[in-house]
Amino acid sequence: MRADVPCKPSKLYGVDCSDCKYYEKFSKKILIIKLGAAGDVIRTTPLLYPIKSECHYAKIYWLTNFPELLPVDSEIKVDEPLRFNLENVLFLQETKFDIVINLDKDREAVALASKINSFKKFGYTLINGACYPVNKDAEHKLLTGMFDEYSKKNMKSYPEEIFEICGYNFKKEKYLLDVDKNSDREWDINKKKKVAGLNTGCGSRWTSRLWKNDYWVELINKLKDSDYEVVLLGGEQEHDNNTYLAELTNSKYFGHFDIRTFINLVNKCDIVVTQVTMGLHIAIALGKKVVLLNNIFNANEFELYGNGVIVQPDKECKCYFSPKCRNEEYKCMDHLLPSDVFEAVNKMKG
Repeated sequence: MRADVPCKPSKLYGVDCSDCKYYEKFSKKILIIKLGAAGDVIRTTPLLYPIKSECHYAKIYWLTNFPELLPVDSEIKVDEPLRFNLENVLFLQETKFDIVINLDKDREAVALASKINSFKKFGYTLINGACYPVNKDAEHKLLTGMFDEYSKKNMKSYPEEIFEICGYNFKKEKYLLDVDKNSDREWDINKKKKVAGLNTGCGSRWTSRLWKNDYWVELINKLKDSDYEVVLLGGEQEHDNNTYLAELTNSKYFGHFDIRTFINLVNKCDIVVTQVTMGLHIAIALGKKVVLLNNIFNANEFELYGNGVIVQPDKECKCYFSPKCRNEEYKCMDHLLPSDVFEAVNKMKG
């Protein structure tokens, strides 16, 4: 009950607080702070399983830049998805929580985590103007984020790391993602064929991950020759390039959409070829088979749940965790060949 507006049972059934049979008392208030990026928000959702299991009647708040990606329609869900804005920050600062979990190390996240009143805290806070681990189990991920030597030696997936921070053991809990059928469309897709979704971009920041158009064209042609239905995926930044690829190869491209509509489009695919983007995590959450093109990240970081393969360049990537390629000798992505990606798709075809 919010108390500033009528509650739903009151409006629907005319009850008041003296005779309400719909009220469920929450035993604890738990706040998760995971602001972004969008893909990171999705791959943090498995944490809801052990939280709900341990605190069945807890009310879970989640502060993020992407509340539309949080699960609210399933049994395991977020009770209060909150967009990161001034109104919600003021509200959280005046609310006492039993547990606060902050998994972001950005200044605004750690500053807010340090200000919120809570009995227990996990993750990261602000001390003397710098990010600092609240608990010892958060030290590992702090170090892998600061030093390449630690990051390259890391053998844990992202879900393993965040579970560890919160005192849980990761048991392959899946991503949680709602599919809003009201945002679906009539897509011109031949479902009699295997549908391969090609997520061609990786955003404007991480250009070191880009695969050149010649390789996308070669892969598309190989897939079409093998009777796949090819659908190009991407956002606004990929629109012009996807339009070009579609015209050149006579493959399907429907445009770019809001997140909920994009989720429905990805859901029409049987297998998704992608770099490390939001599209990757949407595909994993939807249980799609995945071929991940990776060059600059530690491959151990990704949890594909036995439903995907990682394809990497034949030549060493010398730009570890770098947004732009710094290697003057060669671009490693030029050594990740379309024939290898095509072979990986066929292996995942099933």
